Amino acid sequence: MVFKSSLYSLILCFLAFNFLNAQNLLIDGSIKDDNDYEIPFAAVGIIKKNIGTTSTMEGTFSFLVSSNELEDSLEISSIGYKTFKIKVKDYINNKVKIVRLSEQLTQLDEVIVKAPVNYIEKALKLLKTNTISENHQLNLLYRRWDVEENKCAFFIEQFIKVIDRGPNSYMVKSTIENQRKSADYRFIKNEAKFHPLQYTEWNNPLRKGIRIKSFKWKKVKNSTYDNEDVLFFEGINENMDKISMVVGFDTYKIYQIEYDWKPNIGRSQKGLWIYKKNNVGKLYLSYHNREWVGARKLPENVKKTMIKSGQKVREYYPVSFRHELIVTEMIQQKQNFDKFDDMEQKDMSLYKIPYNKVFWNNFSVPPKTEYFKKNIGELESRFGVSLETQFMYSN
Repeated sequence: MVFKSSLYSLILCFLAFNFLNAQNLLIDGSIKDDNDYEIPFAAVGIIKKNIGTTSTMEGTFSFLVSSNELEDSLEISSIGYKTFKIKVKDYINNKVKIVRLSEQLTQLDEVIVKAPVNYIEKALKLLKTNTISENHQLNLLYRRWDVEENKCAFFIEQFIKVIDRGPNSYMVKSTIENQRKSADYRFIKNEAKFHPLQYTEWNNPLRKGIRIKSFKWKKVKNSTYDNEDVLFFEGINENMDKISMVVGFDTYKIYQIEYDWKPNIGRSQKGLWIYKKNNVGKLYLSYHNREWVGARKLPENVKKTMIKSGQKVREYYPVSFRHELIVTEMIQQKQNFDKFDDMEQKDMSLYKIPYNKVFWNNFSVPPKTEYFKKNIGELESRFGVSLETQFMYSN
């Protein structure tokens, strides 16, 4: 009995040790240049293990690691700056969590660059080679803000798992693991037929194909990224749609693409897709944002209610939808993929998923930007209800 008791105690100690050894640790901070300006959309993470995030518009970042990553290297890279590297445990022990990136100058001004269209053609030709084109799993946070008359009326965010095949192909399947949403104060509920993740894929010029010859291309400037010279290209077509790319001078890797277009009269949409390197230098999607701006008619029932109450009703009301996608982890080994079925396609606000407070309290939620705080403040000011309370009763 004594032996069994001792063995049981030993097993408990072993399990407790492993639990503590694998506990989550927060890595957070802000990224600035030598002039104290914030650096947005920098790649932050442990490249060796494909764990990390992208800095916000204000240069802030946060993500979770386990104590198993303490001896790994944390890398922070951004276009135009030298890559910063530090051991994870050393960064965590730093009292000041401000990373300063030093500018990295390019020598390309002294080099004759071939015609822009030739660079674009070769970059697209090498897209499959330069990116992860086999199945890989992306764990990501997807957010959407619905704004009516310049005031936020609805917010939703979902943790989604995706099997992707890279920008040269398509997303194989996806599923929503968790979600939380605010109270719904919208008059105009623009319910799409598909989850906006699908539009993220379909709107990406790299995925849907670029008619290169229909754009007039020019080189805008030179810079560097992660010890490679890069070129900034801009193309405009007869409809005034604009595509901007950041392309590696030697590798032809497309690190960033921005698309600004007007799908219909009176509307505009702008999207940004950023790619980061995996542990062998191949690229995968790490960040995306886009904004649709336009106007919509009020539903008939809302119009009647407003008329009865003596309010003036306009024909169109300004609306906008801002989307943000942040990849928190990329998994390449198929044996480590999570098993899930492809989700049913509908507007992201229509999924019925209970609010899991424990999950969100332990999730790597990005730092709150001024844009985030502004919109959440508008939601909370409507009836004085905190966002957390809205999460609890709206899901």
